[in-house]
Amino acid sequence: MATHGTLTRRGGTRARTPARHPHHAIGWVLPAVLGVIVGFWAFYIHRDGGATTGGLIWLGVASGVAFAVLCFALGRVQGRLPAELRAAAYGAVTAIVIGYLFSLHHHSVLSSSILGLGVGAGVTVYAFYLFHTRSP
Repeated sequence: MATHGTLTRRGGTRARTPARHPHHAIGWVLPAVLGVIVGFWAFYIHRDGGATTGGLIWLGVASGVAFAVLCFALGRVQGRLPAELRAAAYGAVTAIVIGYLFSLHHHSVLSSSILGLGVGAGVTVYAFYLFHTRSP
């Protein structure tokens, strides 16, 4: 009964199809949810207790769509990036959105840039640590 390991396979070799990575819903749901959050946040920050206008609605929609597209694009290319560049990309996206949202509070460009760069640097360091401690 030990001969089953030496039997040849009938039918010859068969061409294997390349392995496909399944697309998960999180790949588009998470950027969409983050885009909605940023869009509403931008709308309410810039409204500042005043009346709702069409311009404010378009500001929120444009902000949310831009951030969602940026997150979606980062999610698509992050697997091909080394850990250092991936951490820098996450930090850059965070710095952009924090600086932009802070600037909607009618703060100066300098203070918005400093806050965005500070938060982005913190996210970069944390993401770098996370990617290097969890890498296979």
